[in-house]
Amino acid sequence: MKMGNKYKVLLADDHVLLREALTTMVNALEDFVVTSGVDHGQQVIDALNNGQKPDLIILDLSMPVMDGFETARILSEQFPEQKTLILTMYDSEIALIRLLQDGVKGFLKKDIQPRELRTALLAVVEGGFYYSSQATGKLGRMIHTHHVNKTSLGKSFLSDREVEFLKHACTDKTYKEIALDMKLTPRVVDSCRDTLFEKLDVKNRVGLAIYAIRHGLVRV
Repeated sequence: MKMGNKYKVLLADDHVLLREALTTMVNALEDFVVTSGVDHGQQVIDALNNGQKPDLIILDLSMPVMDGFETARILSEQFPEQKTLILTMYDSEIALIRLLQDGVKGFLKKDIQPRELRTALLAVVEGGFYYSSQATGKLGRMIHTHHVNKTSLGKSFLSDREVEFLKHACTDKTYKEIALDMKLTPRVVDSCRDTLFEKLDVKNRVGLAIYAIRHGLVRV
């Protein structure tokens, strides 16, 4: 629930200097206010259990006591409606897919430009996805804008094989392992992937995963 006309943000990062700098940046935005800053994920869970109700949680991925991965998983299980955005220094596709499965809606690189911050926060808090790359950011906005019916994906313009591949793409399997599971050659799987990149207008596996999750192909 907004505090006045501002969305409330809980910020978790054990680097106090960075947390304070980000707090200053967020508070300078007309739409947001940081209402709480904590050092690690356990303090996030404690805050929610004690009645705090932020509109958005920004989690550092690497924290002591409880990191962003474990915190996201617990949030998904205990507070499934909570909107969460991850702050990270890297963008490993497998790591980000794992976080998507745990309900994370957005990813911010720590080298983000200040002008991008408000766009990212609004995208997540208002029900969309945000990832600091042109391809998946475009995808998230497209999905949020058009509100595609979750049941329509497999029945529209994707083949059964492509739908099956999308489901596998949301796991931590390598493309070679996906090929074995689908009983296809790696070359055919690569071709399927490249076709989906073109069909869905994305450029990486994270984009495929966001599309599959948003359309209900996999449970999160």
